[in-house]
Amino acid sequence: MSLDLQASVATLEHLPELRQLMEQSIRRLVGAYLDEAHVEASFEIMGVDTALIDDGTYFVVEGAGRIVGCGGWSRRATLFGGDHSRGRDARLLDPGSEPARVRAMYTHPDFARRRIGRLVLSLCEAAARAEGFRSLELVATVAGEPLYLACGFSVIERIDVPTSKGVTVPCARMTKLMA
Repeated sequence: MSLDLQASVATLEHLPELRQLMEQSIRRLVGAYLDEAHVEASFEIMGVDTALIDDGTYFVVEGAGRIVGCGGWSRRATLFGGDHSRGRDARLLDPGSEPARVRAMYTHPDFARRRIGRLVLSLCEAAARAEGFRSLELVATVAGEPLYLACGFSVIERIDVPTSKGVTVPCARMTKLMA
């Protein structure tokens, strides 16, 4: 069955539905790879970053009468994390020498593997390219890494992100040169 998808720039009014989608995505999609302790710790390093919405670089994808996916890109230095995460850096990146960031990609579990992530990535890539960026960088969860590999990203390094829960969350820092 084909799903009619409509993408738009996210607004602050989308926040309640985005938070629900992110929670379901982390619990079910990341939860397919990690145990409960690691899933719970993931919430510390993932979530809504309203700076992306304020910057107009965050997208929602709607289908079947609801938001089925979201994600964005950033011209700022922060590589991952939500409003509540430590280590955020609002410094503007230099498009001539630094990669744009792909951030906070989530798909509703009921709509996984329906090309929603690819759609969001294509929007991010086009927008970053239009601002002069030549490459992208992101931090992938274990659930997202297969998508990014299939879309031309390569792993720079594997990282274990520490949390206050006493467990680390396995991730991969990835990059892609834009053609």
